[in-house]
Amino acid sequence: MVSDRAPDREGDAARRDPLKRHLASVIANYRAEFGGGGDEAVRRDLAELLGVGGASPAVPPEPGIHESAEEVLAHFPKVVARCKKMVDLFRLVLKVAPTDATVLIQGESGTGKELIARSIHDLSHRRQGPYVAENCAALPETLLESELFGHSKGAFTGADRTTKGRFQMANRGTLFLDEVGDMSPGLQKKLLRALQEGELRPVGSSSPIKIDVRFLSASNKDLVDLTRKGLFREDLYYRLSPIRIELPPLRERGDDLLLLLDRITVDAARKCNRPEPPKLAPETLAAMGRYRWPGNVRELQNEVQRMIALADPGRPIEPRDLSPEIRAAGGA
Repeated sequence: MVSDRAPDREGDAARRDPLKRHLASVIANYRAEFGGGGDEAVRRDLAELLGVGGASPAVPPEPGIHESAEEVLAHFPKVVARCKKMVDLFRLVLKVAPTDATVLIQGESGTGKELIARSIHDLSHRRQGPYVAENCAALPETLLESELFGHSKGAFTGADRTTKGRFQMANRGTLFLDEVGDMSPGLQKKLLRALQEGELRPVGSSSPIKIDVRFLSASNKDLVDLTRKGLFREDLYYRLSPIRIELPPLRERGDDLLLLLDRITVDAARKCNRPEPPKLAPETLAAMGRYRWPGNVRELQNEVQRMIALADPGRPIEPRDLSPEIRAAGGA
């Protein structure tokens, strides 16, 4: 039924103004990145999007946090999950992804922290911008500083040219730093300044560079405990963690283990050149279900790849095909 009530223009304006500001930001970023053809090119693209002078492309609707579990999961096609803990986590991701809020993702090693970080980027208004990731535990301090902040030509031996760091590479996009708990005190201080000031100084340079980055970080360590012990800056912790996402370990995800086994077995069989994924004997499934999986999904992936590579083709995977520690823990 069509209402003859006059539209609530004041309410409409209240709803439209934030969207207009967001649209203005998107247009400014678009003009800076692709505006070589001048404003006329920008107007032409806008006209096409609005259906003037061409077909309007399909634009996916913004995800809603009040959707059913199945609808929520549909926004995360790369993540295999169904348990309530993960659905609740995804609802939180859907709520924070459209914002520019800084997010700290915590969880044990192998729980999929980078997968969640990538999902936040893909669901954000920065999804057309770059996504750049770096593992802070993988590089020594001096090299990590250069990788993050860049360096000027001649800053150190071998620096034969000016090089952009990860922050600059991620400009107008998302930067994800994994294992921030492993950063040295000196780098923690420089990271804090970059986040507070929105600018950085490359190694060997005295000129600051402005940055526009959505910052995400992750750690498998308890950063609160590290701050109590004086191993992590308290001010940096609060800067990193206005939003905290806690990933549950695999042992707390119930039947997600079976879902993951189905997906991982298919992928592993393909990598091992098996024509079809092998079946797992009931005793094998029972033993795997009793195991605690301290390495979480990553350990599960490695175990499946191992048992498919070593098992005889044409027969089900039996408990004897499992690693000794899994057989022992699972009573097989």
